[in-house]
Amino acid sequence: MIGAGYVGLVTGACFAEFGFDVVCLDNDTTKIDKLNQGLIPIYEPGLDSLVAQGMKSKRLTFSTNLKESVQASNIVMIAVGTPTNITDGHADLGYVYQAVKDVALAIDGYTVIVTKSTVPVGTGDEVVSLIKQTRPDLVEGVDFDVASNPEFLREGSAITDFMRPDRVVVGTDSQKARDVMQRLYRPLYLIETPILYTNKPTAELIKYAANGFLALKIGFINQMADLCEKTGADVQELGKGMGLDNRIGRKFLNASPGYGGSCFPKDTLALSKTARQLGAPCTIVDAVIEANTARKLKMAERILQRLRDRKLSKPRVAILGITFKPNTDDMRDAASLVIIPELLKHGVDVVIYDPLYYKNSDCLPHLAAQGITWGSEVTFASNRKEATLDADAAVILTEWHEFRGIDLSELQQSLAKPEGFLPLLIDLRNIYKTNEVDGLHYLSIGRSEVNNKIAI
Repeated sequence: MIGAGYVGLVTGACFAEFGFDVVCLDNDTTKIDKLNQGLIPIYEPGLDSLVAQGMKSKRLTFSTNLKESVQASNIVMIAVGTPTNITDGHADLGYVYQAVKDVALAIDGYTVIVTKSTVPVGTGDEVVSLIKQTRPDLVEGVDFDVASNPEFLREGSAITDFMRPDRVVVGTDSQKARDVMQRLYRPLYLIETPILYTNKPTAELIKYAANGFLALKIGFINQMADLCEKTGADVQELGKGMGLDNRIGRKFLNASPGYGGSCFPKDTLALSKTARQLGAPCTIVDAVIEANTARKLKMAERILQRLRDRKLSKPRVAILGITFKPNTDDMRDAASLVIIPELLKHGVDVVIYDPLYYKNSDCLPHLAAQGITWGSEVTFASNRKEATLDADAAVILTEWHEFRGIDLSELQQSLAKPEGFLPLLIDLRNIYKTNEVDGLHYLSIGRSEVNNKIAI
């Protein structure tokens, strides 16, 4: 497994659990040293115990020695990053191509080279060409084959997604490589997992198309939420009514401040750029990207407007949750990275509580490592009660489980009560029902405001 990041580590640990011998490689010696000590660099529920089990059984090892590891393996999976190229918006394949060259130089015996990273359509054929350029002595189909095997792991539930997937996609034109991949995924045949074999371009495009379509569902329901607010309709009932149609499905029809994370923003942009470059622009995807960017700014303005209504000289807002979704420490393209700076720009003091980024947490330096600095106007609370005490508004940005059972009467007592106004709760994840928020000015998405008149 080339790359011991999120995809590589989860995939490697799961294959080891299936009984295969797996070595996770990375050129970051510090990361490998920590992994060999049992220290997991990312937060993913259940991953620490799975890695520990793999290490205990000696089926899972970690190394920086690529040549030795490749020569001892008959499958090499490339699971390195493909970040957005800031100059043109395309996926940056520099790490992939370097890994391919390194692997080609190390091959000694038939090897299936698998792209696990999310790569643009056509990358598999480029990988074949690069291997032949690097090692002209290697013969495709004799010394090596290339396959595409995109990952469909959701952060926060990645292990379940791997062990019980909706489907497995393998792209290759080689029967020999297909036979190898079939043996690799044989454990999933026992639970009748659909395994789809295609050519490489189709497999590569499936990943982008799937993420583009899911992003489209999110963008659609968010625009429907805006329409609901204009008409008195309820977006949650609307989403339920749509989702009961089995042609549509219920998932990804929850109104929100917009999508974020490591996949949707990057993959929709890469899909858009690739499609436009090939002369088949995906204008629907372009519109989703534009709408999602505007969505986060609109949510910030929604908060600011409610604060302006109260004519507060120096408002203080408690932000509950800053990761892009629950059960992960991933901050990439999170709504908080747009909303919090907008609040600060308008003179709002912000106090944050997030279960993985609380005060004095070991996770806190991770923010600085990502270049996230909010200045002295932002403080971190060690728990939710500390964050909301005397705050002029509480804003739920991430639907962590512990925010689902807040004692609303206690919250009502904790929040500030400006003269003439009810305490303000802004729920951007629609966690609570509108009939259970007595004593609060409750603002959600796509539903009527509750108790929105001034206090008597």
